[in-house]
Amino acid sequence: MIVSIIESDCIGCGRCEEECPEIFELDNELVSKIKRQPREDEEDCVVKVERICPGAAVVISE
Repeated sequence: MIVSIIESDCIGCGRCEEECPEIFELDNELVSKIKRQPREDEEDCVVKVERICPGAAVVISE
């Protein structure tokens, strides 16, 4: 799994960071950034974030 952020779609709500703080963080401009790619045991959390992101900014690819 590879996770990425479409920065222009990120609204800075912070839900990704709340759900998976090991993977996501908000920068100083309130745009989500990827801290690191998820391990296999963290993939469920990232899938949840992809579903709940109000801006549809989280993208998962294989």
